[in-house]
Amino acid sequence: MKILVAVKRVVDYNVKVRVKSDNSGVDIANVKMSMNPFDEIAVEEAVRLKEAGVATEVVVVSAGPTQCQETLRTALAIGADRAILVESDAELQPLAVAKILKALCEKEQAQITILGKQAIDDDSNQTGQMLASLLDIPQATFASKVVIADGKASVTREVDGGLETIALSLPAVITTDLRLNEPRYVTLPNIMKAKKKPLEIVKPEDLGVDIAPRLKTLKVEEPPKRTAGVMVADVAALVEKLKNEAKVI
Repeated sequence: MKILVAVKRVVDYNVKVRVKSDNSGVDIANVKMSMNPFDEIAVEEAVRLKEAGVATEVVVVSAGPTQCQETLRTALAIGADRAILVESDAELQPLAVAKILKALCEKEQAQITILGKQAIDDDSNQTGQMLASLLDIPQATFASKVVIADGKASVTREVDGGLETIALSLPAVITTDLRLNEPRYVTLPNIMKAKKKPLEIVKPEDLGVDIAPRLKTLKVEEPPKRTAGVMVADVAALVEKLKNEAKVI
């Protein structure tokens, strides 16, 4: 069984992002970049499935500029077998990424495709669902537990009312939530080994994929600064402020 894992290079979650002066987007010049945390969980889960003897190969995929090779090498250091970079400097929106992954899923004949539920830069939460629709295969989103047995996947997923467990026939698409696992610490020996693992570079046109953006960002701006809270003496004072100042009652 082959598992395909999609990873994205994003601004590190510890970095406070700044909006560009022209409001065209977020300034990422000289900013620390890393693997999307949800995607790191996806890689970890795929590697664990391989270590358990469920999968025979883990292939990681990223789409973006040349610098994405660093992200793929990190995934290889976690334990993936090989990597594919779909190199493009264009803006890649969720639909374009889903089309790229569809082409690679069909080429690689992957039985399971695992993605993070969303990327922390755009928070779109769309690629996994779009991919499942394009491939016309089952999907399980927000997975907090994955069990593969007898050619089927049993996925426990988090929903508003608690937990839901569903059974999927393979091939299938799974998107990961935070509580699925805790990614392992990448050791220096594994980082060195990752440098020798194969990393293939292709272009979107090689896959016959149209990546033209369907959406246009008009303006990006920071949220308004919150005003400081105030202490009130009693409930009557609270009601008075809610009614006359906040005007919410």
